[in-house]
Amino acid sequence: MATPYTYLTTAEAADYLRLKERKVYDLVAQGVIPCTRVTGKLLFPRHSLDLWLMHHLEGDQASRRPAPPVLAGSQDPLLEWAVRESDCDLALLCHGSGDGVRRLAQGEAMLAAVHLIDPESGDYNAPLRLGLGGMRDLVGMRWVRRCQGLLLAPGNPRGLTGLADLDRPGLVVARRQPDAGAQRLLRHLLTRQGLDLEALTFAPHLALSEDDLALAIRQGEADVGLGIEAAARRQGVDFLPLHWEPFDLLLRRRDYFESPVQRLLAFAREPRFTERAEALGGYDLGEQGKVVYNA
Repeated sequence: MATPYTYLTTAEAADYLRLKERKVYDLVAQGVIPCTRVTGKLLFPRHSLDLWLMHHLEGDQASRRPAPPVLAGSQDPLLEWAVRESDCDLALLCHGSGDGVRRLAQGEAMLAAVHLIDPESGDYNAPLRLGLGGMRDLVGMRWVRRCQGLLLAPGNPRGLTGLADLDRPGLVVARRQPDAGAQRLLRHLLTRQGLDLEALTFAPHLALSEDDLALAIRQGEADVGLGIEAAARRQGVDFLPLHWEPFDLLLRRRDYFESPVQRLLAFAREPRFTERAEALGGYDLGEQGKVVYNA
């Protein structure tokens, strides 16, 4: 049975969309349909196709009804702290980047916090790749850049030195939910190393947040996992840096002017926001507040 994370071939995508294959190729050439290319072969994430279809429905109501004051998507220690301290009245619903994209598209959230890499290009948070190409009032703003790396048990008792060690016999790897940005990044980094994600031995339970993953390693449920430096520091585990990534906020243009959003963005310009980022570690604020996408 297909799951929401199924990748369809061109023929399967054409059948799913009730289109001719030639039309699907035309849409790819025009850059208007979400797809990725792996070793020269086009693949279409089914959940992204569903979002793309939804945004091309006539009479779509999601773009017209007011969005609730909810910030969905990826969990981040600095963002959580800023939401609390800014009194912006946003509710947090952090179930992963993919969940945030879906909630934003369906009108269930005012903002989505995302860090989703495209495996073909290495670009992050590209609306078309996320299935949001039909959202004609979408705005993307840089929140921070974050350092991702391997979280290790205190003292690194397994003597791990990099990604190439992850397929060692007996090594247990903590994992995030399939549509979390960290899990997608892990697959991308392993592929670049010539390693297969499915060949790793994973912990039996998913870590549903950055802190959950760090705690799983600290408590001995896993030996290693991919996560951010701030979570490693907060939970007292070792950290091996690998990759800097953009961490962005997506929202509709009209919601940019809503009071909760403006209070959060204003707070991020205060000195104590910078001080907190430095204390947590693993953040680069050089592009904070920059508009990186404006449909």
